[in-house]
Amino acid sequence: MVRAIEQIRRMRGGAQSHLMRCSDGAYYVVKFQNNPQHRRVLVNELLGTRLAGRLGLPTVPVEVVEVGADLIRLTPELCIELPRSRTPCAAGLQFGSRYPGDPRQMTLHDFLPDEKLPAVENLFDFAGMLVFDKWTCNTNGRQTIFFEEPPKQGGTPDARREHDAGRLGTVYKTAMIDQGFCFNAGEWSFPDAPLRGLYARSRVYEGVAGMHSFGPWLERLEKNMTEGALAKLAEEIPPVWYDDDYDAVMRLLEQLWKRKKRVEELILSAKNSNRAPFANWR
Repeated sequence: MVRAIEQIRRMRGGAQSHLMRCSDGAYYVVKFQNNPQHRRVLVNELLGTRLAGRLGLPTVPVEVVEVGADLIRLTPELCIELPRSRTPCAAGLQFGSRYPGDPRQMTLHDFLPDEKLPAVENLFDFAGMLVFDKWTCNTNGRQTIFFEEPPKQGGTPDARREHDAGRLGTVYKTAMIDQGFCFNAGEWSFPDAPLRGLYARSRVYEGVAGMHSFGPWLERLEKNMTEGALAKLAEEIPPVWYDDDYDAVMRLLEQLWKRKKRVEELILSAKNSNRAPFANWR
């Protein structure tokens, strides 16, 4: 757990998150318990990100962030804006997603044009993201961030000079963010549909040649997501985020356990949809 020290700015999005500097020296995008979407989205964020990490998917570190009442009282910007009113953000334990660098020096991109997507070093992870999103029934579009990969230390002097001169081009990485609408947001239900979980642009799936392209993540799903592993992850969630209804959390995990066998079927439903996202499937 870390403690929020300073509010930096309000972030875009329906959850009305805030970028905050915290006690470990890092910056976090913080979602509050009284966000406009649902208190359970904090559970979804923490649990979903932990699950994605166990699948070997690119995520950012997440933490439970304590935001004190005094900081909220002294920071008028820490509020939730409703159509006809404003209310202060809730004090206490919130969800925080670490900003992958210093926001004063690093630029994050929500979108890259198609011509730049081949420069994304881990583009193949979009296939793994789909395994995750189908399993967890993410009812929002897949949200990611792109950021420039800093030049690697070492290498030959010529290679470093070429990188500095820009001749090697910019290299990007992507990270999976925003698991708030996994499990159908606050409903904790699984209304599957063929297009749910797909990234908005099919170009990221050009490397998918068949079901075997999803193989590494399907194998990890089967091996790593045991009932014991799921229960252990649930222990990290502050009970206030689910109103102390631990039975509801257990029912959610039971449904996740049962859904593991359905993921291939759900991927095939996406393949056979009118969108036909996998142009190179043979």
